[in-house]
Amino acid sequence: MTLGLDTVRLDGYLRDRFADLRGKIRCEQATGGLSNPTFFINYGEWSVVLRKQPGLTLLRSAHSIDREFRVLSALRGSAVPVPNPILYCDDSSVVGTPFYLMERLNGRVFFEYATPALSPDARRACYDSMCKTMAAIHSFDWQGAGLADFGRPGNYFERQLKRWSEQWGQFRCDENPYVDQLIIWLRERVAQSDRVALCHGDFRLANLMFHETEPEVIGVLDWELSTLGHPLADVAFNVQAWRMTPDENGGIRGLDLIGLGIPSEEEYLDSYYRYSGSTEKLTAFHMAFAMFRAAVGSAGIAARGDAANAPAAAAVGRRLSLGYARRGVEAINSQTRW
Repeated sequence: MTLGLDTVRLDGYLRDRFADLRGKIRCEQATGGLSNPTFFINYGEWSVVLRKQPGLTLLRSAHSIDREFRVLSALRGSAVPVPNPILYCDDSSVVGTPFYLMERLNGRVFFEYATPALSPDARRACYDSMCKTMAAIHSFDWQGAGLADFGRPGNYFERQLKRWSEQWGQFRCDENPYVDQLIIWLRERVAQSDRVALCHGDFRLANLMFHETEPEVIGVLDWELSTLGHPLADVAFNVQAWRMTPDENGGIRGLDLIGLGIPSEEEYLDSYYRYSGSTEKLTAFHMAFAMFRAAVGSAGIAARGDAANAPAAAAVGRRLSLGYARRGVEAINSQTRW
């Protein structure tokens, strides 16, 4: 048993399916992320990524490994850069949960929106590539790709508000009163729109792989929350960084954006509207909804940390949940942009 994986079983499973494997299996757990465990599997020069469900799953619909694999397969070869999917396994006896294998990309992942290792020009170009990539996801022909059943019918925001409100009922923390305020406000102002697009669900800088030397996105990662929904939900989630400070999950609020080469929130949104052709604009509802969803998701991280006796993870989840919820209420009360 290595890193929570039964490498003996996994080795036997892989050798049965890939005849050219040579040498001893080597496993390395990827850093970052608090959701689906990710591993690098190596046999000499042969290297792939393994994504599995966590051993502890508090929600039946969470950690949807099969949906990840399906959407990667649909996007393969499209204008949306993704790692090539290789194999899906629903046999939990191999590594304890279902899992899939995908291509291992070589590139850079930036966990802070400030991207301190970059020059201002490279930083601006990376932001532009991120924006173009998000627009490409929302322009993807999901019907032609066989994803017509990838989401449920009806108003996306109504469904999502109901789902995340129910999760808050499971994960709620009495030290965070702001989530209940958001739920009440959002229920009274559900955005009405019939626009449907493929949505990533967690589109942020840390879920993008950039080229090793060029400011270009070469892979969009972590599709577990993907669905058919309203694209402005993705956009609002993405621009949370402009509303959060560096100690609030690596945001850029309060930084010298001009000096850093980072576009303002307004500039970034204008670029998205231009690249996507969207005539609908971001509103306070979309921002409050994004902050609400992130607050509940972070509360889920805290709950998993408590259940797994991982106090550090639980503390991070609670801190982020409170921070996101506060920023959501701030979006409601702000009169500067809305």
